[in-house]
Amino acid sequence: MVGIGFRREFADELISGTDIQPDFIEFAPENWMNIGGYWKKVLHQVVAKYPVLCHGLSLSIGSPEPPEPAFLQQLKIFLDTYHIQLYSEHLSYSKCDNAHMYDLLPIPFRMDAVQHIAARIRQVQDYLERPLVMEIVSYYTPVAAEMSEADFIREVVAQSGCQLLLDVNNIYVNAFNHQYDAKAFIQQLPLNKVAYIHMAGHEQVAPDLIIDTHGEPIIDPVYDLFEWTLPQLSPVPVLLERDFNIPEMAALQGELSRLKNICHKQWKQHDELVA
Repeated sequence: MVGIGFRREFADELISGTDIQPDFIEFAPENWMNIGGYWKKVLHQVVAKYPVLCHGLSLSIGSPEPPEPAFLQQLKIFLDTYHIQLYSEHLSYSKCDNAHMYDLLPIPFRMDAVQHIAARIRQVQDYLERPLVMEIVSYYTPVAAEMSEADFIREVVAQSGCQLLLDVNNIYVNAFNHQYDAKAFIQQLPLNKVAYIHMAGHEQVAPDLIIDTHGEPIIDPVYDLFEWTLPQLSPVPVLLERDFNIPEMAALQGELSRLKNICHKQWKQHDELVA
């Protein structure tokens, strides 16, 4: 299945299904919990039309503090109400004490951080009664690293039992900014734990710096890395992210079709699972 992140800017087009036809949609629970009125009706329309996966924004699994009980309670009710089978979040943190940030901050690649995060993930998984799918995030500087990023991710997965969201664009961005081989990095990951893939565009702002924006089309080298990666995985859902500079629906449908063609080409022996 190849889906797209749900944005209010093109809600009507998704509901009508005339100009864009994703296999599923993804949205952030935080943006839709406790809403009413017109947008709640829209939410019910898209849930009735498409399978839905959810991608959280504010769990902040790497924070020193435990997850807020009230938030977890609301989240579980929401996921259960809309029968969400896959809930993903970021392997990062965004708040500490009473300070909340919109940015996803990198967690130190250290064993004490692994143990802290693994305990948090297990706590959330037990409460939500479903595995967490943790996204490998883009970052622009490592913090107090004592182990490699790949070792850090492997340990988090092994100690928590979580699954992985492989954001191919994030890996391309990190590999470019930190000057490592993206393919060698992917080969070091526990690929049997990959449950979901994200694809997106980015913006190069300096000769040696790329920013992960989700505001541009996917570039050919990221498509190439995606195509190289797929034969190493079992078929999983693939999502196109586009948060800003929303183009005409024909352009988004073109990206969805290109992703789907690559999936069929590389996973052709599993066509019944590709959709």
